[in-house]
Amino acid sequence: MKYAWTWNIKPEYLDEYVKMHAQPWPEIMKAHHDAGFYNYSIFQNGCQFIYVFESDDAQASFDYVNNNEDCKRWNAITTKMIDTDFDGAIDSGIHYLHEAFYLE
Repeated sequence: MKYAWTWNIKPEYLDEYVKMHAQPWPEIMKAHHDAGFYNYSIFQNGCQFIYVFESDDAQASFDYVNNNEDCKRWNAITTKMIDTDFDGAIDSGIHYLHEAFYLE
């Protein structure tokens, strides 16, 4: 299935957030692949970022990265940059978007 959501990044962290995602740690890339994420893209619109990915089981994918030590280190840095409240796991701040159109 395909999923999407948006987050707003705090303006004071925008440059750092963009830089981190332009040069992601190899272990983060491997962890997301191993978690079952694929066709994953992030689009930027100012301070708003649109995340689009596919997963056969999104909850299992997020459970994997939430328990991965490398992802925990990454998220400890990036969650302070995101303008939302988290209730523990990184996916607690996600509200999926409704797909209004798709051209195959």
